[in-house]
This record gives sequence, structure tokens and C-alpha cells, in this order.
Amino acid sequence: MIEVRDLEVRYGARTVARVPELDVAAGECVAIVGESGSGKSTTLMSLLGLTENADVSGSIKVCGLDVRTASPRELRAIRGARAALVMQSPQAALSPTTRLGTLMRRALKLHGVTADPVAAVKAVMLDPAILRRYPHEISGGQAQRFAIALAIALGAGVVLADEPTSALDVTVQAEVITVLRRLQRERDLAILLVSHDLALVSTIADRVLVMKDGEVVESGPAARVLADPSHPYTRDLLEATP
Repeated sequence: MIEVRDLEVRYGARTVARVPELDVAAGECVAIVGESGSGKSTTLMSLLGLTENADVSGSIKVCGLDVRTASPRELRAIRGARAALVMQSPQAALSPTTRLGTLMRRALKLHGVTADPVAAVKAVMLDPAILRRYPHEISGGQAQRFAIALAIALGAGVVLADEPTSALDVTVQAEVITVLRRLQRERDLAILLVSHDLALVSTIADRVLVMKDGEVVESGPAARVLADPSHPYTRDLLEATP
């Protein structure tokens, strides 16, 4: 579902992300971890062609589409409908004057998708009554699950999640991760997760990439990387975990 080779993202003379290899298969979760400024989110955004004013090189394929050579129309066709982006603060993308049900119906119409909004919100353990609410009437955890529900309704096979739980308390974090894990299993979703929370990553990721200063310093199966890291930076991250 995601295939990246020799990715480099540069702003002027500065390289902010360099990823030699990144693959995410259907039904798999791969996590990119590292401290703030390590290049995690830049890598994620580059997969959908959203690194404005950046010089991007290498090969990026998402759902079979070559992102670097795709036309704006082709990119619009996969954004949301085939590869969905779940941000750290989804409420920022929700119109404060639009009910959630109206927002979902508009998104479905924009992409020409026929789906049941009620079934979508139920799939992420939300009460269908939430569709009648405005964004300011829901919690952060509900907003995250609504964003995931929208991706499900659109039929996305890939979810790109950028720190989806960092603004939530521990209990709500667990709810969001439980939803992602269940949907990954039931719908064969490919998930690329960006996080600095190694404890959270250990509960969902199959494989892990560790980034520092824009470079991948270690990668491999999550069980091995998190239990027996080979790079000093990965060990430092683990030691810093509460």
C-alpha cells in the first residue's frame, strides 16, 4: 500500500528527512518514532505530496500511485478516499458552524462515495447522535474517532496518523488505539503511525523506524527494536519513557 525508496525532502540546502526504504502492507502498522524535529511528520506529509515548497526526490508510491509524478487531479483522487490523513488536532480541520453529519456527507459527495455515516461512526464506537453535534460539542478523543470514521466511510485503505493521541489523556489514548487496531484487523487497513510515545507504539506497531535529525538510525520488527535496540539513540528514547 505504501512503497518508498531513497526519499529525500529538502528545503534549500537543508535535508529535513531522508528515508532509504519504507513499506507498509495491507493489514500492517508501521510506526515512525523520534523526538520533535526528527523528520517524522515531514516524511508522512511527503507521502501525499503535501510538503509545500520542498524539493522531494526518490520514489513514493501510495496505493499504486507514483506521488512524485502524479497530477494534482490524481493526488486529489487518493487523498481522503484511498489514503486518509489523521492529524494531531482534527478539530482544527472541522468547521465550527457545520454539524459533523453535514461535514461527513459533504466529504462523501466530494469524493463520489456512497456510504452510511451512521455505520461509520458506530464502527469507531461513537453514538450516531454525534452526527447532530458541532465540533465544539465533542471531546478531543471523539474528534479523533470521528476523523477515523470519516476515513472508513470514504473507503480508505491507508491511514496516515500524525501523533493522533498526543493531545489526549491516557484513557482516551487507549480508546483511539483500540479502534485503530480493530479496524486494521477487520478491514485490512495499512497504518503509518507517527509518534514519540514508544509505549503506545509497542501496543500496535508491527515494524518501527527510528528517526533522528532527519535520518533513519534504526528500523526493524517492533518487538526486536523496542526490546533489544542496536542504536544508542533508540536506547536513549526507551530510557526516557516514563
